[in-house]
Order: sequence, then structure tokens, then C-alpha cells
Amino acid sequence: MGTELPEYYFRVRENGAAVFRVDTENRQRRIEMDQIAVVNIRNGEIKPHGDRTLSQADLTRIQQWMTERSAVLAHRDIDDIHRAVDYLNITTQWTQSKATDEQLELVTDALLLAMHDLRSVLVRKKADRLMGKK
Repeated sequence: MGTELPEYYFRVRENGAAVFRVDTENRQRRIEMDQIAVVNIRNGEIKPHGDRTLSQADLTRIQQWMTERSAVLAHRDIDDIHRAVDYLNITTQWTQSKATDEQLELVTDALLLAMHDLRSVLVRKKADRLMGKK
């Protein structure tokens, strides 16, 4: 850990974070974290914790974190899709070179349905994009 702690700590939750103000300026020189807000990334909501009033500095830092977090999540989404393409290729190679009949029996229907569903959505979305460009 560095010598200077950040002023705020964001405990990531499913849709956002709990926001804490970090305090080390006390007699025991302990790290104290005081929850000041809860944020929701999906709807942009910032709720002060309890009866707190957030300062402009609090709001600015929270909004900055929300922007940064949204960028991280967007990057992860596309990275996951690239990984899915890799997994499809690995699955194809496994199917062609290593899979036993018993293994294929376990996964074939699920894979075919998932791939059919994906293909249908991709084709529809591509058609929508092409029609919108004309």
C-alpha cells in the first residue's frame, strides 16, 4: 500500500458501489471508512447514506468514478465477447479432434440451440444495421 490513501473508497456492488470517505486523521492513526453514499451505475442515481448531505467535491468524485467504472465495464463486455469467439473456436477444435461420442451427446443439443439463437440475433441485428444505412 502506498504512503497516502485515497480520500474515497468505492466498494463495488452489482449495479454500482457503496461510497466511503477514508479517514486516517484520528488519534489512533487507524483507517476509518465512513459510508457516505450508494451509487447505481445503471440509472446514474447517487443516494446519500443516512442523513448525509454530499458536498460538491463528493459528487464530483463519485461522478468521476461512475464514468471510469462505466468505461471499465464496457471494456469488459467487449473483451468477454472476444473470449467467447475464442471459446467457440476451441470448442470446434475439441469437437473435431478430441470429443468422444458420449461427450458430444451431452453438449450437442445445448450448443446447437445456443448457436442457433445467437445466429438469429446476429443476422437480425446486421439486417437492421444495413437497412438503417440505406
